[in-house]
Amino acid sequence: MRATLRWAHADFRAHRGEALFVVLASAGIIASLLLAGALFGYAANPWQRVFNQSHGAHIWLHTRAGADTAALSRVDGVAALSGPYRTTATTVESRGARVGVTLRAAGAEPPQTGRPLVTDGSWLTGPDTAAGGGPGAGNDTVVLEASVARALWAEPGDTVRVTGPDGAPHALEVSGIAEVAEPRYHPGGGPGIGWVLDRTLDEVAHGDTGQSVGLRLHDPDDTDFTVQRAVTLLGADRVAQVTKWQQARAEAGGDDRLLGQMFAVFGLGALLAAALAAAGAIGARVRGQLRDIAILKAVGFTPGQVTRGFLVQHLAFALLGVALGTAAIALLGARIPGRIGEATAVWQDLPGHTALMIGIPCGAVLLIAAATGLSAWRAGRVPPVPVARAALPSATPMTALGRRALGARVPPALVLGWRAAFPRRGRTLAAVARLALPLVLITVALVAWSTLDQFRSRPAQMGLAAALTVRAGQSPGTNDAELEQALAAVPDVAAVHPGAEMAALVPGQTGTITLRGLGTAQDPYPSKVVEGRAVSGPDEAVAGQGLLDLLGVRVGAWVRMTVEGRPQILHVVGRTIEPESGGRVITTSIDALRERDPALRPDFHALVLREGADPVAVSVALAGTAGGTLEVRQTPNPVDRLEPARAVIAALIAVLALIGLIELLTLIGTGVRDRGRDLLALKAIGLTPRQIGSMIVTAAGLTALASAVVGTTLGVLSGRWLVDTQGASSGIGAGIAQLPPIPVLLTVIVAAVLGAVGAAALPATRAARRRPADSLSETL
Repeated sequence: MRATLRWAHADFRAHRGEALFVVLASAGIIASLLLAGALFGYAANPWQRVFNQSHGAHIWLHTRAGADTAALSRVDGVAALSGPYRTTATTVESRGARVGVTLRAAGAEPPQTGRPLVTDGSWLTGPDTAAGGGPGAGNDTVVLEASVARALWAEPGDTVRVTGPDGAPHALEVSGIAEVAEPRYHPGGGPGIGWVLDRTLDEVAHGDTGQSVGLRLHDPDDTDFTVQRAVTLLGADRVAQVTKWQQARAEAGGDDRLLGQMFAVFGLGALLAAALAAAGAIGARVRGQLRDIAILKAVGFTPGQVTRGFLVQHLAFALLGVALGTAAIALLGARIPGRIGEATAVWQDLPGHTALMIGIPCGAVLLIAAATGLSAWRAGRVPPVPVARAALPSATPMTALGRRALGARVPPALVLGWRAAFPRRGRTLAAVARLALPLVLITVALVAWSTLDQFRSRPAQMGLAAALTVRAGQSPGTNDAELEQALAAVPDVAAVHPGAEMAALVPGQTGTITLRGLGTAQDPYPSKVVEGRAVSGPDEAVAGQGLLDLLGVRVGAWVRMTVEGRPQILHVVGRTIEPESGGRVITTSIDALRERDPALRPDFHALVLREGADPVAVSVALAGTAGGTLEVRQTPNPVDRLEPARAVIAALIAVLALIGLIELLTLIGTGVRDRGRDLLALKAIGLTPRQIGSMIVTAAGLTALASAVVGTTLGVLSGRWLVDTQGASSGIGAGIAQLPPIPVLLTVIVAAVLGAVGAAALPATRAARRRPADSLSETL
């Protein structure tokens, strides 16, 4: 063992440059993986991120006016209070949309506990403090919670109409949009949240107020016990509602799982690519020392000693690199500018941070150790006769095609570069596969990006044909046909489809689904059918993937359900992309529902807009239709919940590009070293240094080209499968995957080739300047 350690130390001193490259490569790979983990945690846990950043409250108590909420600070386990805030129930209207909002009175500075995170605009300002022309310059201001702002299409600077308990309208200007770790607003659910100054609340409420107070606990597990004590202290008759942090997290849980599953695949792939890159760097170093290994065996080293020596040496390099990468991210990660630094800073407070900080480096070390063990075992099998290596051919003989190309005056650099890039089938496949893996993952990330863009740019292709939903407060004598004509007369409205939704019990009454009647037999709703066909006859319906999975049926089956105590039997003739309700929706025409209930009237009207129409502008035009009684809502788009994924996908592409660059540098260095005897022979027959450098650059570019073509092809196929599988498991349904445009894929290929050419320029220049005497020493 002593001799092994001494040799390892001497080898390190003799090859410091190679050792430094292995250490830095390991450190860079670990740093990239940790940054990827930070970004994944940042995007896949939006509620937890907001809760930590806002120093959120675990419990919110909504009480009647006069409750002694100050006594809650003395309850055991309560770390801090947020509030109490005076509140009032209001209705906020903007651009035809109407949302119930609970306004909270807040100060000119956001509170420390339960602090709203302003993501756009600014916090509350009054008419006397606002700058001229800015938000609040003429009206009192309001800050809206993000989900409320989306429902109202409101942005900072817009004016919204607020109706208080007395029915009097008030004009408030939106000064900002904020995120909080509380239940989000959704149509049909509880009211949303807005914040105003005390003076503004007095003007709106006129004394009709309640109270809200948030409790931040030392131990979140004590939530239920603390709620009991708080309600007992205040009096059950004074507590109107209790909201717990588990409820808010559960509402965001679907988003967490969707992002988490998608990023888990990327994370595992990035870990595998990183391990292969590090193992490749170590394996290349082992192959570069075959002459030294042969000499060691000639002086008496056993195969076991050689294996242990390489294993100990490279494990030490890997551990040092892992320690450096981990320390760099832990100490400096939060100082990286932009979204990456913000994600790293927040990640430290998210659940699972410690596990990932330990698990990622340990997993990488184990994979590197396995690859190093294989390389060390191969080193132990090197024969102790160094001349045997020189006696073996370094590459396959020149093919007839290559000889004809040289005879046809094809540039020698191109012909020899092709021969150097693809020397033997086994080595060629290994090099192309290792370099193609990061490109596969990059292409998969681009497929996910393109799918998100498809939801945004072409929602009709993703099951969102109707951009707006209109509900009217009609009197019994109102004519539905007149309303439809009035809606159709609005500019940019292409079609108006009456609709009704109701809950239905599945067979066995073990669960509920959504039964939707949308469109008529003469004018059916344009559902996106990806399997089977659209509705065209009586008692026909299309269903989402979630409903088919729930009932265990396929397209073509007859489905029986119970609606308000009456049976409804429908024939499922197609499967649609259904983003709502987890895909547990069955859609037929409203005429089919009227066969069961002739008195059924539409609950809403779905509006399909002309291509290029602005939903906000159309909603403004709709606001004055039907005497101003319309409630206009934008159709929810699931991509709104996945918006953080865009920044993560972009950062993931950068991480994978770094891993691919490390792999590329390893392949280039290995190729230049292994072709040392070929370079000597080429110089001897008259090739110039420029031709030799061009040959090396050409070989790198051709290898990258082959890897890019293979990687993008496999990435397109696997990306489509992964996205469709994720869509099917979430209930939306397969068929949502959108491939990147051809120019984007070509850009990836061109970028890979240009990166390889640029990375090979320096090694090619150095190899071209080497003297024949330098290359002669490598023939053994």
